[in-house]
Amino acid sequence: MKITKAVYVKSFAEKEHLKLTYPNQIAFAGRSNVGKSSILNSLLNRKNLAKTSSTPGKTRMVNLFSVNDSIYFVDLPGFGYAKVPKSMRKNWKDLVEAFLLNNPNLKGMVLIIDIRRGLQEEELAFLEWLSIEEIPSVLVANKIDKLKKQQANRQIAQIRKVLDSEVSRGETVVLIPYSARTGIGKKDLWHEILTLIEG
Repeated sequence: MKITKAVYVKSFAEKEHLKLTYPNQIAFAGRSNVGKSSILNSLLNRKNLAKTSSTPGKTRMVNLFSVNDSIYFVDLPGFGYAKVPKSMRKNWKDLVEAFLLNNPNLKGMVLIIDIRRGLQEEELAFLEWLSIEEIPSVLVANKIDKLKKQQANRQIAQIRKVLDSEVSRGETVVLIPYSARTGIGKKDLWHEILTLIEG
């Protein structure tokens, strides 16, 4: 995918303000420390378009990015153990569900996990929910560069086993090992994104 233009569009903090008129939306979600912003920057060949932080939970709104004026990447708030009040977490949940369930322009979800930790309970539950709601999803196992090859292969096999036994409902969930630092998996992820958009 040749990126000729990638720009930040706007952010939404309240579900009532979430406008759904942008076409070809691909949403990105993940726990607060999986490198979601780094993956977005990697895909878009930009260094700081999506803001990265050493503090988990920095993304607290739905952030929208335009790609080549034809695709819209939607950076969803991180979930998990971000150090924020429970009331704010509930607001995030309501915001994200409102976006996912009332969005005819949503083409699919990219769920990002840390390959070193495998599929956590919260991530597995989210994948199952996406499957029930018939929202197409791709699972990205990030930070593969942090593991030796044998370790990485073992983790991939374990994640695949869990996916096939717990989530799959007649269809195989696509799993892509990824490194935002080295670019491993970037071509494969772009292929899946374009496949989702084409329907």
